[in-house]
Amino acid sequence: MAGNQDNTLQETLRRDSITFRGIYAVSFVVFLAVAIVVQLLPLQWRTWFPGAEGGQTLIGDVRSAVYTFMSYLT
Repeated sequence: MAGNQDNTLQETLRRDSITFRGIYAVSFVVFLAVAIVVQLLPLQWRTWFPGAEGGQTLIGDVRSAVYTFMSYLT
């Protein structure tokens, strides 16, 4: 009986992990696309993304924005 519960828990954790990674990947691509488009325009895009203020690199700022966005989901 305990083995059945362990398998169910592991399956749930695996599904949640896959879901989290999927949401992260899609969010990262969307944020990166917006950042690249706005980077080509003479606009300050870092203030648009939460957590990306004061960053140094495009990828680092997008990663920070996605992590901040993901924290709102949980």
